[in-house]
This record gives sequence, structure tokens and C-alpha cells, in this order.
Amino acid sequence: MRFTTAAEAVKLICPHSSVYIQGSTSIPEVLVRAMTDRAAELTDVTLYSGFAVGRADAPYCSPEYKDTFLVNSLFVANNIRRWLAQGYGQSTPAFLGEIPGLFRDGTLPVDVAILNLSRPNEEGYCSFGVSADLAVSAVECARTVIAQVNTAMPFSYGDAVIHLSRVAAAVEVDDPLVEVPSATPTDIERRIGNHIAELIPDGATLQIGVGGIPNAVLAALTGHKHLGLHTEAMTDGVLPLLKSGVIDNSLKRVMPGVTVASLALGSRRLYDYMDYRKDLVMKDVAWTNDPFRIRENPRVMAINSAVEVDLTGQVCADSVGERIISGVGGQHDFMYGGALSEGGKTFIAIPSTTPKGESKIKALLTPGAGVVTTRHMVQHIVTEYGVAHLRGRNLAQRARALIAVAHPSVREELEKAACERFGYSFLRLK
Repeated sequence: MRFTTAAEAVKLICPHSSVYIQGSTSIPEVLVRAMTDRAAELTDVTLYSGFAVGRADAPYCSPEYKDTFLVNSLFVANNIRRWLAQGYGQSTPAFLGEIPGLFRDGTLPVDVAILNLSRPNEEGYCSFGVSADLAVSAVECARTVIAQVNTAMPFSYGDAVIHLSRVAAAVEVDDPLVEVPSATPTDIERRIGNHIAELIPDGATLQIGVGGIPNAVLAALTGHKHLGLHTEAMTDGVLPLLKSGVIDNSLKRVMPGVTVASLALGSRRLYDYMDYRKDLVMKDVAWTNDPFRIRENPRVMAINSAVEVDLTGQVCADSVGERIISGVGGQHDFMYGGALSEGGKTFIAIPSTTPKGESKIKALLTPGAGVVTTRHMVQHIVTEYGVAHLRGRNLAQRARALIAVAHPSVREELEKAACERFGYSFLRLK
């Protein structure tokens, strides 16, 4: 590996190539800006991006570069969302756990991987830090690896390591990671969290997402014992449970005694906690999100969110109508693996209404909305009004259960829709 300037390092990117850009809160911003500055020398460069949190819109998302950089999003992140909404880029539907396979079998060829790495350890290995997820497979497949070696990146163990000899060119930076402060749960979110926590037994293995509701669930678990963590995304919300020993991973069957995640996003406090911590590993997302590995752990509790749910239990989590706003992520993987787990339970947790006061439980999904989790896989839908138990229930019974946890202002409207759709089989349930 040679240390050089960012401008020199990105000269390894050629026209008509495909480039993977590392994600999570570790977008290699210095190198991305340098690549964008080379736009006049490049053409037809495909950019792959996964789940990521950027400080601002990506610099290559500008009309003057529309024929230079072809954005192919594998998860619609905040820094490219407007670009895709304007029709200048596209997203590829795929379960997050399946994307590494698309790299590895050449369906999505990777010529160059751009990384944000930790400083090397004594053996010359750098860590991907907070973002193993797609980076592990992208590096495995890329012909050329370019990196910024960043004093701000924690050193994490697991799959997320690379020897300096594998890096073609690098630039030394001190570039703070994006911080995603822990969301303080609202009263509604606390009520949802309490409903879910009551259904989680001691010894459970948690998969938990990002935001106020997951934090509310975690805050309600302080009295539990011997919990485990095998998740896609790790946030600040787990730190109190890890530090207090509530999460000790002692009863997991997959890597007992070790916290397992694929990516992390949070505050500097989380990143410092991760640094050189051997009881925490970051793994390839194809490994963490394999439903048949997930099911090996006992009592998996998979907790995810949604944009909206219809009266049969169909879950939309990646779009508002036709507009794609995120991606499938690992929701399907963990909903399936959790359902197969011995004693496992799966939850879709949502406030009953949007911030604009619109119901999130609807008679029909908004036209154009995508189904991320099918009605066949849903077990529990949770709002501040309680838990709708859907597993093993017919469509009319599901509608009745969902109406009971919808906002009171829309229940009459939903009842009318259910009567029209399911007829007497719904009416007799009163």
C-alpha cells in the first residue's frame, strides 16, 4: 500500500468501471469528493451504495454529473434520496443479506471498493470499523481497493478487517464519523416499547432496529436477564444493557458470549465502546442476516418498523406510495429467521398515526406501496393501543385485531372497509 493524496488515489478509478462506496456512518467522504472532482476525466461510472447516513447530499448527485456517475442504490440512503426521486438514479430491490451474493456471482460486478478504515494494528490490519455489512463482499470481489485511513474509525473485530497489502492506495485523514444521536422515545413510543417488552422472555436473542421505538423497547428491558444480541444494526440504545450485563449473550447458540452486528450507527460513545473490543464482532451481512443462522439462536425477538400496514397484515416499509425512501434491509431476513427460531417472536412496531395524523393501519396499502413483509409472515403488529396477534388468524380475524390497535378516529372507517371486504365472517366476530 502507498499513502498519497486523495486526488492521486482516485486516479485508480477508470471510465466505465463500477465502484462500491462504503456506508453506515462511515462514508469515505474525502475520497468521494476527490472522485467527484475527477468527473471531467470519467464517464459511465456505476456507483453502488448501501445503507448509509451522510452529512449532506452526495457531491456526485448533481445534474452536471448525470452522465458521469450512474447511481445504483442498494438501499436508498438520505444522501442520495432526492437524486433518485428526481429520476437520475435507480435502486435495485434485494434483501440486504442477498446483496453480497450479487457481488460474488458477478451479477453486480465490482471493480473498485472505496473504504473508510481504522488505523492499522501491530500486524498491519485495518478495520472497516462500523460498516462490515456489504463492504466485506465488495472488497472480496473488487480488483482495486482505495481507502482513507481514519483516526476517527474504531477498530472492530470479525469479518471487518483488511491487511494493508490489499489496499492499492490510501490517504491519511482525521474525519469524524457521522453521529446519529440516540432518539429519546416519545410517550407513544414508550407505550409501544412496554407492550413489546412484556412479550420478551429472559434469555431472548434480540434483533432491533433504529429510532425511538427500538430505544423504548431497550429501555423497558432493564429488568431482564441473559439477553443476547444478534442484529443487523447496532445503536447507542444497547449500551446500557451491555454495560449492566442484561445483554451478556450467555444463552445464544451462535457465537455465545459475543455481541454480533453487521453495522453500527450512533454517537461517539458507541464508536469508542466498539474500539478493540473482542466480545463484539462485525460480520458480513450475508452471515448475520442468513435466516437459517438466525433461527439457530433460541427465542429470537425480531423487532422492526413500517410505513404502513393493511388490514390483512401486509407490511410496507420501504416506500411512500410509489416513492422509494429506503430499502428492504434485513426486515424480511429477521422476520423469517425469528419465526423459525425455537420460541421466537416477530414484531412490527408502529405509532398508530403519522406525524401528520394519518393512520398507519389502512384498509388497503397506498397505491404503489411495496410489500416488504408479506401477510403470511407477520406475527404481531404493535401500536400504542396494544398488540394485534396475527399468527394463525384468518383475514377477518386479522382485520378485527388490527382495528383494535388502530387510532380511535379511524376505527369506524376501517370497520366499514372490513365489512365490505370480508362480509359476515367479519361481522360475526363482534
